[in-house]
Amino acid sequence: MPHSKIGHSDPDRPSRRSLLRGAAAIGGATLAGRAIGSASASSNLPPDVPEWMKTPGDPMGSQPYGSPSPFEKHVVKNIPKDLPQYLSASGRAPLQDLDGIITPNGLFYERHHAGVPAIDPAQHRLMLHGLVERPMIFTVDDIKRFPSTSRIHFLECSGNPGYQKPFGKTASDLVGLLSCAEWTGVSMKLVLEEAGLRPEAKWVIAEGADAVAMKRSIPIDKCLDDAMIVYSQNGERLRPQQGYPLRLILPGFEGNMNVKWLRRLHVTAEPVYSREETSKYTDLMPDGVAREFSFVMEAKSIILRPSGGQRLSGSGFHEISGIAWSGRGKIRRVDVSVDDGSSWQEAELQEPVLTRALTRFRLPWRWNGEPTVIQSRAIDETGYVQPTLAELIAVRGENFFYHNNAIWPWRIAVDGEVSNAANS
Repeated sequence: MPHSKIGHSDPDRPSRRSLLRGAAAIGGATLAGRAIGSASASSNLPPDVPEWMKTPGDPMGSQPYGSPSPFEKHVVKNIPKDLPQYLSASGRAPLQDLDGIITPNGLFYERHHAGVPAIDPAQHRLMLHGLVERPMIFTVDDIKRFPSTSRIHFLECSGNPGYQKPFGKTASDLVGLLSCAEWTGVSMKLVLEEAGLRPEAKWVIAEGADAVAMKRSIPIDKCLDDAMIVYSQNGERLRPQQGYPLRLILPGFEGNMNVKWLRRLHVTAEPVYSREETSKYTDLMPDGVAREFSFVMEAKSIILRPSGGQRLSGSGFHEISGIAWSGRGKIRRVDVSVDDGSSWQEAELQEPVLTRALTRFRLPWRWNGEPTVIQSRAIDETGYVQPTLAELIAVRGENFFYHNNAIWPWRIAVDGEVSNAANS
């Protein structure tokens, strides 16, 4: 999609403070609470002393590895019921149930093609060979001896969502093949320089240790820029589903290229044209010709609250909250429409706003109780504006499947029920 600059904030829109003040006055109730004396008859509510204050709780020794509250047991990965969960498995992050920008390790999305290998790190090796002066074999401990770095980046499958109908009900159904974490590891550049690159080196073929030996061709410029070989995620060692004990992180590139269970780096002069970059993960144009090497995930956003599958409790104040991201750098602005695209308001970006990471946005909103459609569009630091689905189809036709970064609208009915407007 060409770069364009569309959308402006409304200088006359009400301030957050005025919206909160107005919402608090509705019905004579406070914004986030009820007057004393209006509680139900439950013995655990004020002014009674709740049961959990009357006896000591569970001692720490019974929880050597912390787990969520049992009252949050519904917040789990969204695993499609109609997808065989072995050869082509995936599990989506429950984005609409999460806050901030960091995805917990246990809820991080999964995508693998031959199951999750059970790798003993003491026996795992990373081979580096090809157009290098000194072919090398590294143990996991060898990799950890390099100077370490930690950075926050998102990962997203390029089929998130694929261009197909039905598009899904919830935000997780639509874009749940997306997560964000703090990654700790070493610069790929340092590892390549240890072996000494030859002048003719232009590509690195990364291969995983899963049963399909997943492999992708990576431009040498990316390898020498911000690529990482990582061993930790959100402060703990990678989980098996995320590539334990070593994986690649290529910030901003499609998820499939961030090879998990990394076992081999083959430096070459040409790409390998593997299955995952020919018959899979390619973008078809209207004439059926595939775009070659569409690596970068373009600017994208989605409203998570309110979103599909949720219901507004009534008219009045509601905070619109969502996430935005771009594989080309930082998010510069997010615009939100609450009137089906007739007008747009600039949302507040929550700090930190990081390059190639999720950015949380918020907009205070007072719903008047009438049916409407809400949506968001991201603008990144290059000036690229997230397109509508119609704009995307006008450029690509309807043959494409991957790299669908279209705007996703939510329809709000008079009873507060939220549904995917693109399905109607």
